[in-house]
Amino acid sequence: MSDYSKSALEILRNPQKTMQWYIIPMFLFVLYIYYSELHDKHYNVVLGGLALWGMDLFNEIWNSIVFHATGFAPVWGTPAGPGNTALLLLIGYNIEISLMFAVMGIAVCLSLPEDKKKKLLGINNRIVYGILFTTVAVIIECFLNYSGLLTWEYPWWSRKAPWLIWLIGYAPFFTVAFLVHDMEKRKNQVITVAIIFGVDIAALIVFGSIGWM
Repeated sequence: MSDYSKSALEILRNPQKTMQWYIIPMFLFVLYIYYSELHDKHYNVVLGGLALWGMDLFNEIWNSIVFHATGFAPVWGTPAGPGNTALLLLIGYNIEISLMFAVMGIAVCLSLPEDKKKKLLGINNRIVYGILFTTVAVIIECFLNYSGLLTWEYPWWSRKAPWLIWLIGYAPFFTVAFLVHDMEKRKNQVITVAIIFGVDIAALIVFGSIGWM
């Protein structure tokens, strides 16, 4: 097992070692953002944001399974040390990351042009925005890795080979968020978000109960 993984296990779901007061106002800020969007009846934005949040959680679940299967390291990790967390939820998923993605989904959906068929440089704006946000997110991830806040211990998932991070780590998030946001029927939006979180919750229960989380 890698040293980074050992340090993460020491604080995994151990709030007595890590909890900080700042997480309370962070949580309230996220609640305020969601309540504000609901108050303004931006239901497409809220559901698209939730879809992105749920997609990220799915990635974090399989990342934990990789760690259990290899016994060496997750694909990405958030160890103790630089950038200490208030609460490490999964081996590569802390409470700050979770709240960040909750807000990210809202932010990117708010940025979308109202006309989903509008073209930018001859390309559908959803594709352009998806490529842009994915690329920016990967650049930020690389900086976090460089800073030591996010660890990558496999050569196929690294700053020298960011292609899988782009394809698997972020592109699906924005794609699903935009698809949910643009659905014509509210029922379909709700069903899609429910399926995403249903799979997440089922996986957490099943794999958590057998000690894979």
